[in-house]
Amino acid sequence: MQGERVQKLLAASGCGSRREIEQWIRDGRVTRNGRSVTLGDRAQPGDRLQIDGREIAITAASGPGRVLLYHKPVGEVSTRRDPEGRATVFDRLPPLAEGRWIAVGRLDAHTSGLMLFTDDGEIAHGLAHPSREIPRRYLVRVRGQPDAAVRARLLAGVPLDDGPARFDDLQVRGRSAGHAWFEVALHEGRNREVRRLWEAVGFEVSRLKRIAFGAAHLPEDLAPGTWRLATKALCEQLRDQAAPAALRRGRGPPQPGPGGI
Repeated sequence: MQGERVQKLLAASGCGSRREIEQWIRDGRVTRNGRSVTLGDRAQPGDRLQIDGREIAITAASGPGRVLLYHKPVGEVSTRRDPEGRATVFDRLPPLAEGRWIAVGRLDAHTSGLMLFTDDGEIAHGLAHPSREIPRRYLVRVRGQPDAAVRARLLAGVPLDDGPARFDDLQVRGRSAGHAWFEVALHEGRNREVRRLWEAVGFEVSRLKRIAFGAAHLPEDLAPGTWRLATKALCEQLRDQAAPAALRRGRGPPQPGPGGI
């Protein structure tokens, strides 16, 4: 039978890493056209693949994945379709001859800044996986003037509904009448985590912009609502960050890229 190995097709569709999917196959969790598959079995985009009974939309596996940097404006939602008819982050992305763009995580409608998209499901899954602990950096404006004690609490950790959380880094970036600007970093992607951290210490976020995700930085000349393909070097850095720790190449921490704030 021609086609791609099942684990490669499922990984390209963003279901997980190939190693994880290979274990699912051994455990009997994956079927093709109603029958359990074994390692080495192949499938084609027309086949019906399921994991634990849930059908998977298959994306053709191709060569080395591409990564796209997108400057999300306020107001767009991070879904493919919105029942309320709002603009989505996928509306302005360039079409692909085959496959589809997969979003690496999400930003809420009121947050702007850097979003990453890729046509490689393994990269998307790895970059978003909590075990990789990939840093995200944000520029945030809050109402009021948080003092040093508040900032220390945010670095030490505060309780949230889904468990304790903290910023890995917090730097003052400016003050104005009634507001203060900070640059913060964390390595998790929990829902509205930056906003909830500030709310937990009594401050409302009035503006939030993501300026970096791992090795990728938001270019200063990338206007809201526009995109840019990542360079080959940046793609390699992101692919390395997406890989499980045991498979990463022995390079040092990524250097800051061009742009950023």
